[in-house]
Amino acid sequence: MVLPTDVLPQKLAREVAEALKEKIKAPTWAVFVKTGTHKERPPLEKDWWYIRAASVLRAVYRNGPVGVSKLRSKYGGNKRRGVKPPRFTKSSGNILRKILQQLETAGYVAKVKDGVHKGRIITPAGISLLSKAATRVKRQ
Repeated sequence: MVLPTDVLPQKLAREVAEALKEKIKAPTWAVFVKTGTHKERPPLEKDWWYIRAASVLRAVYRNGPVGVSKLRSKYGGNKRRGVKPPRFTKSSGNILRKILQQLETAGYVAKVKDGVHKGRIITPAGISLLSKAATRVKRQ
């Protein structure tokens, strides 16, 4: 069995994104929105929503239980401020929240409260999806 951490994250995200296109749907506003205040333009790829969803699924697999705040820090970046030095800003919370809700509806992620830790963890269906995609990527 190939683990999702054994393959390149970019290749895994593209493979999982193809599988997620059948389960989740990008909102209509996704073509216009930036992914954070640190970005100057929206993403150029048409299927960026599914690639981000696959990346979020992998992040939940590696770091779970995670919430929107931790994911906002993960996907944030430096904001250019003109003459002033750049500063780190978090990414958009709405995009990550909607993706987590869609993954939860699809059955790949579940909410959990584990003592003081609460957030979302990956379900066995999500682990299966990631490991099958990792196996396909490893064969290529």
